[in-house]
Amino acid sequence: MKDRWLPVGVLAAVLFLINVVARLVIRIGFDNDAETSDRLSLGMFALIGLILATIAFVRGRRQPVARWGGDVAVAVLSAMALTVIVGPFVSGSYPFANGAGEFFSQIWLYAGFAGTGTLLGFLVLTALGLDYRSQSLKRYAETKLAKPRRVVRR
Repeated sequence: MKDRWLPVGVLAAVLFLINVVARLVIRIGFDNDAETSDRLSLGMFALIGLILATIAFVRGRRQPVARWGGDVAVAVLSAMALTVIVGPFVSGSYPFANGAGEFFSQIWLYAGFAGTGTLLGFLVLTALGLDYRSQSLKRYAETKLAKPRRVVRR
């Protein structure tokens, strides 16, 4: 059980930590400047997408999508919930301080960047033919070609 859920928890913690660092940099370094806040938030979302693309690339080589896809989804949903609900307290605000529109836009941005990053990582892996399924089909074809043909007597 620990081997399955520890990486999920670590990934969720890393994704949330990225958000906390970005919020603290905005709060302390730039005094909640709106333009800088938008740029750093976009950079944070891009970094999250890049990390998830890398994880999809690495885990997709070793395991089928059904095995790692759910784990990544749970980690992303956990990190997103922490980011949207707990994250504003780090920057000295609260979740609905700027209205429901801002709250839900954060959810859509997080989901969009996370989904796009994961999908791009897996698509690059599949295009290179290095994913789990392509490799297993390649091994199957090699074993079928390695066996000599059976001679049929008539």
